[in-house]
Amino acid sequence: MPPRKQHTVTDSPYGALTLVAEDGVLCGLYMTDQRHRPPEESFGTADDGPFAQVEEQLAAYFAGELKDFTLDLRLNGTPFQRTVWDQLRRIPYGQTRTYGELAAALGKPAASRAVGLANGRNPVGIVVPCHRVIGASGGLTGYGGGLERKQRLLDFERGSALF
Repeated sequence: MPPRKQHTVTDSPYGALTLVAEDGVLCGLYMTDQRHRPPEESFGTADDGPFAQVEEQLAAYFAGELKDFTLDLRLNGTPFQRTVWDQLRRIPYGQTRTYGELAAALGKPAASRAVGLANGRNPVGIVVPCHRVIGASGGLTGYGGGLERKQRLLDFERGSALF
């Protein structure tokens, strides 16, 4: 039996966020106009039911009261992607890592490009903080939600901007 998918749309400082769950577990958080956003018809039925805790934690994060999400996640991807996404969750709030540093932490120092590709396919942005990954030069590089959003998130976490 295929998983039961549900979705809802919630407001955020970035505009609407689409939350998607499989069997009641968060598997997607997508911004409007996000690169690699799945088609709407893949999100399942509209239902707020499984998202109360997600919305509560997102609200606390955007209020500056939450630094670490404690949500159950169902991250659908390849084993390598899931390993990268797990590593992303280890980057502390307000800090950044380069793609090369992530690759080295995975024991694959030559895999920074593959890490970047996996990072770009992260299905649960913000909660799995792919915005905390920067280029080797320290500059901003790709972000599925756009570089302006990435910069705003980093500034917010560093305490230099409010939403």
